[in-house]
Amino acid sequence: MKYLQGGITRNGEGIEGTEWNILGQRYFPKATCASTFAFETNSEPGQFVPVHIHPHQDEFILVQEGQLEVKLDGEWQTARAGDLVRMPRGVPHGYFNKSDAPARALFWASPAGRLRELFEALHEMTDIPSIVAASAEHDVKFLPPEANE
Repeated sequence: MKYLQGGITRNGEGIEGTEWNILGQRYFPKATCASTFAFETNSEPGQFVPVHIHPHQDEFILVQEGQLEVKLDGEWQTARAGDLVRMPRGVPHGYFNKSDAPARALFWASPAGRLRELFEALHEMTDIPSIVAASAEHDVKFLPPEANE
C-alpha cells in the first residue's frame, strides 16, 4: 500500500483482523503504507527478538504495558510503560522480556520496507534457520547468538 488509509485500528486487533504468531509472540499490524509500518507486539515472560539490524529503516518501540530489556548498539537498557525506544537504521538492536509479567508494545518502522511481508512469511514458522533466511531476504539481518549476551 503506497498511501496511508485513514481510520481506527481497535485495541487488541490488527488491520483487516490480521494477527500473526511469530515464535509464540502475538503481533497485530496497526497501520501500513510505503512510509511507515506500525505493529503491536505481545511478549510473555522469556520471549524476545534477538539482536538484528535493519539497514534501511529506523525503528521505534513505545512500551505500553510491562517492560522490555533492549540491547541497542551493544548496550543494555530497560524500557518501561510510556518509554519510547529509538533504534536508528544500521544499529544492532533486540528486545527481551526478562520480567515475570507480559509486555505489550507498539512498534513502527520507517520507511515500511518489506517488514509486513516478512511477518506474513514468519507467521507460524518454527524452524530457526528458515526464519533467519526469510528475514535476510526481507532486509533484516540477525547477528550471531553471542550478540544477545
